Amino acid sequence: MDESEVEVKYAPFKEIVVMQRNFFSSPDEIARFAWIIAGGKTAGLYWAEGVVFVYFPLSASTEIAAKNLVENGRVYWTFVGYSLMQKYQPVIETKEKIMVPVINMSANPMFKKIANWLKKQK
Repeated sequence: MDESEVEVKYAPFKEIVVMQRNFFSSPDEIARFAWIIAGGKTAGLYWAEGVVFVYFPLSASTEIAAKNLVENGRVYWTFVGYSLMQKYQPVIETKEKIMVPVINMSANPMFKKIANWLKKQK
C-alpha cells in the first residue's frame, strides 16, 4: 500500500465510564492531591467549563478494556478528581507553594462534556 492511499479517519470515543469520582472543595485541594499522587513531581490538571480535574484511565492493555475500546468506543476512567474553578489559570499555587500546571482544554468538545457532567455530580 502506497502512503498516499492511507485514509485518515476521526472516530471519537462514544462513551467514557467514570468508575470513581471525588469532589475537592477547592482548586488548592485538587492541586495538592495531584502533586502527592505524582510523588511530589509536577503533575498537570485539566480545565474546561469552570471545572479543574485530573483523571486516570484504565489501561487499554487489558483484554476487556481493549475490546470495549475497539468494539464499542468505550473507555474507562478508574478515578476522576475535580473541583470548581470558574476562571482558567495556567498554574495553581497552593499555600505550601506547590505549583501545579493547568491545561486549558476548553476547545475540546469531549473535555467540555466531561466538565459539564462533573458539575452536575457535585
